[in-house]
Amino acid sequence: MVEDNSTFASEFILLGFTNREDLQVICFVLFLAIYVVTLIGNLGVIILIRIDLCLQTPMYFFLSHLSLLDICYSSTIIPQTLVNFLVEKKVISFIRCAAQLFSFATCATTECYVLAAMAYDHYMAICKPLLYTVAMSKRFCTGMMAGAYLAGVISSTIHTVSIFRLPFCQSMRINHFFCDGPPLLALSCSDNHVNEAMVSAVVGFNVLSTTVFILISYLSVLSVVLQIHSMDGWHKAFSTCASHLVSITLYYGSSLFMYLHPSSRHSLEHDKVVSLLYSVAVPMLNPLIYSLRNTDMKNAMRKAKGRVLSTLSIHGSSSAERRRLPCHGEEA
Repeated sequence: MVEDNSTFASEFILLGFTNREDLQVICFVLFLAIYVVTLIGNLGVIILIRIDLCLQTPMYFFLSHLSLLDICYSSTIIPQTLVNFLVEKKVISFIRCAAQLFSFATCATTECYVLAAMAYDHYMAICKPLLYTVAMSKRFCTGMMAGAYLAGVISSTIHTVSIFRLPFCQSMRINHFFCDGPPLLALSCSDNHVNEAMVSAVVGFNVLSTTVFILISYLSVLSVVLQIHSMDGWHKAFSTCASHLVSITLYYGSSLFMYLHPSSRHSLEHDKVVSLLYSVAVPMLNPLIYSLRNTDMKNAMRKAKGRVLSTLSIHGSSSAERRRLPCHGEEA
């Protein structure tokens, strides 16, 4: 009997978006700009939260971890994509592909639970303000984050093993710009309905359970807000929740469409565009979403800018003063 070596893939080829060289250059510049903006924006959020005492609250504790996940998210996908825009043979090894899927799935799942934790924080702040300080203690918030990361690792392990235990004996060309679940499942030549159902079940449980939790939290918030008769109270509640709701809508909407709509293998070109939203655009937009309408963040940015300008002014004055002073051996 002749051993069929085609059942084991040693490497994959990522087809990306286009084979045209002129468009690849444009895509490279665009993705590089997105990556730089993502890194600067999310690192800026983390640094602001670390240095500003007014931001040492549970809400911004969760936001700092959301920014960290967005950095990891982008760093898992975009650097490899940038390299592929520049090389002719867009190859990724079996191990690196599995590692990319595992890292991506871990960040994606953890982000779902962090968004749910932020919704619960808003619920406690608006619906139970007298219990907020006690309920949202540092220990409790740390435990919630540890649980989110643990859920991410467990889910991504099931996700990755379910996909990479399949034999890939068709073309090793992944019709995507990174190793994502649906395009990898489309490469399998065996009956993968069980594995596809497993992936959909894991993703569905994480997304739908956190979605239900978020909806319950915000329905409770809405019931309390409707009882507020002052415009200031309405505005405060709306400004607290608006940014989070926009982020949830973008992230959950695209994720649900990508993983839970039927027959995804027959619309990989469409899925490729949708995946851009939750894997590339959302990590870039989150710092803007949470900063533009957030008074605390804007105040922290103004204070940080003031400190930087003050430091530069002091250094500039010192340098000018040193230039005016005579050197040793010179006449005053």
